[in-house]
Amino acid sequence: MSAPRRPRVLLADDHLLVAEALKSLLAPDFELVGVVEDGRALVEAAGRLRPDVIVADVTMPQLNGIDALVQLRQGGDRVPVVFLTMHRDASFARRALDAGASGFVLKHSAPAELISALRAALEGKTYLTPQLATEVLESMKQGPGQAGDALASITPRQREVLQLLAEGHAAKEIAARLSISARTVEFHKYQMMETLGLHSNSELIHFAIKHGLVEL
Repeated sequence: MSAPRRPRVLLADDHLLVAEALKSLLAPDFELVGVVEDGRALVEAAGRLRPDVIVADVTMPQLNGIDALVQLRQGGDRVPVVFLTMHRDASFARRALDAGASGFVLKHSAPAELISALRAALEGKTYLTPQLATEVLESMKQGPGQAGDALASITPRQREVLQLLAEGHAAKEIAARLSISARTVEFHKYQMMETLGLHSNSELIHFAIKHGLVEL
């Protein structure tokens, strides 16, 4: 009698040590089908490898995990995504859940918590780390869009532009990556400044860091 098929997991984390530790943790119960280091690679690999579940960091190069999830959902991909992150702020968890995440676990939590979150996700349930549950539920009682309002006030494409700007890419390079014109990049930048009440590139970059689009 053959062994039951193990659920197939795609891992997205740009920290090599974390990725290696997760491989060992998941190996007994899951089949690891791929490891990627940025949000764009995550979207591509999800379509190509068709995993049963994805474990992703929030802050990753090129495209953050939450906006990668937004792109997956917009493309019709319903694969469960569990976030494993250093971000203890409930607003990140709220943003992730609003985007369609199936789980939100802190990297400081016990390894068993991630396994529980993955099993819940595969059953169609949502898992939220107990450390943030009360705050997130209180936030949800306040109605849609209460958490992360500032970030929610700019469009997904503007968030892409903002992240790449904050990572140090020039307008021409961003234009090439996103298949838009450099003029459109500048337009998005000034639209963001107006929407967010910011007045310089440095203020934009500080905003991106504060909201987890890039790391210091």
